[in-house]
Amino acid sequence: MTKVKICGLTNLEDARVAVEAGADLIGFIFYEPSPRYVAPETVRKIVDQLSESSDAHPIFVGVFVNEAMERVQHIVDYCRLDAVQLHGDESPQDVARFKGQAYKVLRPQSQEEADDLVERFTQSPNSEFLPAVMIEAYHPTLYGGTGHLADWNMAANIARQYPIMLAGSLTPTNVVEAIEAVAPWGVDVSSGVEAQKGKKDHQKVRAFIETVRHVEGGLL
Repeated sequence: MTKVKICGLTNLEDARVAVEAGADLIGFIFYEPSPRYVAPETVRKIVDQLSESSDAHPIFVGVFVNEAMERVQHIVDYCRLDAVQLHGDESPQDVARFKGQAYKVLRPQSQEEADDLVERFTQSPNSEFLPAVMIEAYHPTLYGGTGHLADWNMAANIARQYPIMLAGSLTPTNVVEAIEAVAPWGVDVSSGVEAQKGKKDHQKVRAFIETVRHVEGGLL
């Protein structure tokens, strides 16, 4: 089953809609320059509310960019997060520090670079509930939200060997094509289901998840 991660959540209402729609993972961005940044205090309240309202909850993921690892660990513990997404220039050692509960976002420019990065960042066994890596669109200065699709051919080559999360301007209208082209372990969406930066369009969130489920059921 293709996993779905709804990322860039900033409030309880949007998070609850994502969970009720069937998201497998939900992500909170702790990178302050991002328009989708959310404070740890808010995330802790969201996690507590969602955990109390259901016996089964999605994987709660914290997204960090070039943050001190000690602070990452503090936020993970404080917010009761399940996993860490390292979205900056972190090292393989930084990923390994979390003992299978972290994965790295890669933005390779070529297949050769992609192969090298994947080999470096997949040395430690990951949890079965997480991807080995995330493949995102390359941009020389931005760490995400580029408005560009990832290289699906490159991603497909990696996906044949490793469970990858595919990101990069996915939407309810192109996610079918992406899944068919790449066959990823999971798909990640943020801006593609927004009403505005930092606020989700609930209809788009539901449509995105429903579309992925229909692909799996052979209904499209």
